[in-house]
Amino acid sequence: MFIDHEYIEGLLKESKDATREDIQRVLDKAKLKKGLEHKDIALLLQTEDEGQLRELFKIAGDIKKDIYGNRVVVFAPLYVSDYCVNNCVYCGYQRCNDFGRRKLTREEIQEEVKILEKMGHKRLALEAGEDPLNCPIDYIIEALDAIYTTKNENGAIRRVNVNIAATTVENYRKLKEKGIGTYILFQETYHKPTYEKMHPKSLKGNYDYHLTAFHRAMEGGVDDVGAGVLFGLYDAKFEVLALMLHNEQLEKDLGVGFHTISVPRLKKAEGMDLTMFPHIIDDEMFKKIVAIIRIAVPFTGIILSTRESAEMRTEALKYGVSQVSAGSCTGVGGYKEGENGRSVSQFQMEDHRSPLQIIKELIEDGCIPSYCTACYRQGRTGDRFMQLAKSGQIHNVCTPNGLMTLMEFVLDYGDKELYEKAEKLIYNEIEKIQREDIKTLTIKNIEKLKNGERDLYL
Repeated sequence: MFIDHEYIEGLLKESKDATREDIQRVLDKAKLKKGLEHKDIALLLQTEDEGQLRELFKIAGDIKKDIYGNRVVVFAPLYVSDYCVNNCVYCGYQRCNDFGRRKLTREEIQEEVKILEKMGHKRLALEAGEDPLNCPIDYIIEALDAIYTTKNENGAIRRVNVNIAATTVENYRKLKEKGIGTYILFQETYHKPTYEKMHPKSLKGNYDYHLTAFHRAMEGGVDDVGAGVLFGLYDAKFEVLALMLHNEQLEKDLGVGFHTISVPRLKKAEGMDLTMFPHIIDDEMFKKIVAIIRIAVPFTGIILSTRESAEMRTEALKYGVSQVSAGSCTGVGGYKEGENGRSVSQFQMEDHRSPLQIIKELIEDGCIPSYCTACYRQGRTGDRFMQLAKSGQIHNVCTPNGLMTLMEFVLDYGDKELYEKAEKLIYNEIEKIQREDIKTLTIKNIEKLKNGERDLYL
C-alpha cells in the first residue's frame, strides 16, 4: 500500500538531528513556492526556533494570500443520522454508547435546511454515521434531494458536500448523479496499527478499504475529494507526511489530488476520555501543522471546524485555513431543537458564535466571507479547478464571486451594522481588481443585487 510506514518513520528519524541551518535552507526553498520534498516537510516539522516559526508562518501567509487572497469560504454541517455500527473509540456515535438513535425524515431534513438557509448558508456538509441497514446509500440520496429541493424565500442550498463512510464505486456514482459537491472522508489516522486499535470490530476497521476510497470515488465520477486526519490519535508528524503521500498517489494515479484537507483535533465526546490518548497536540504544534500543509500543498483548501475556538480560527486563517464552518450543530436535528435538544453531539465544539457574528468579525479582520458555489456549477472542479488555481487566474473569478455572495448575504440576512461594514469592504476590494472588464461587471452585478436580483456569478 502507498502509505509506507518505514519510509515515513525513516524520514522522521533522520530529521530529528536537523540543525538550524538545515531548517533555514528549507524555509528559503519554501519562499520560491515550488513545493517541497518529503524530507523538507519532515525537517519543517522539527522547527522549534521562535524566529524560524515566525518565518514559517509568514511564508505560509504569503502563499495563502497569493492564491486565495483574503477570501474565506463559509459553510455548515448537517447531521442527518447518528445510527452507527462502528465502535470508533474517539466518537460520540460509537456503537457502545447507549442513547436513542435517530435519523431525520424528509420533512425534518427540510426543516433543518430552512433554518440553515435563514442563517444565510448556501453550502452544506452532509454528515451521517455508518449503518447499512438504518442509513443506506438510498437514504443519503433522498437526503440530498430533500436539501436541494428546499427553498426558503431567497434561501437555497447550492452545494452539498458529503461526509459518509467509505463505499463502492456504484454508490459513489449514485452520489455524483445526485449532484454531490466534494466527497469528504477522514482517514482519522494513517498509522495502520493505531487505525485498527481505534476501530475495533467495526466495518470501518478495514484500513486498506478505507484508504482507497478516494480512488473508487473518482472512478465513480466524483471530481473533488476532501481528506482529513483526526490529530491526536497518533504522532502528528507521521500523519502530515502520510497526508502528503496520499495526495501524491492520487495525483499520480488520477491526475488530481485533494480538493480540501480538514485538520480537526481530537475533542471530548460522549463515552470517551481524552486522557486515553497520548498524542494530543498543543496549540503551537497545531498552528505549525496548518502552516506546513499550506506550504506543502499551496492550492488545496484547508478547512477548520467549530472544534477550534474563535481565537484559534482567527489566527489560523492568517497563514493557511481557507474554509470555516459557522453556526454549527453536531447533533442530529440540532438546528431546530437547539442546545436543549435530545440529540447526542459527535464531538464537543468550542466556537459557538452565530454566522452573523462570524461574518462581522471576518470583515473586521479584512477577510471576504464567501458563500460562492460558482466553480461547482460551472464545472470548474477536479483538475479544471486546479488548473485555474495554478494559472494565477483564480483571483479574476473567485474574488468577484465572493464579493457578490457577500453582498447577497448582507442584503438578505444582515443588519445595518453589517451592511455598512460589508459595503465598505466590497467597494475597497473591487478597486483592487486588476482587469477593468471584470471590475466593471462586478460593480454592475452588485447594483443588480441591490435591486433584487440574486445568484449572480462569473
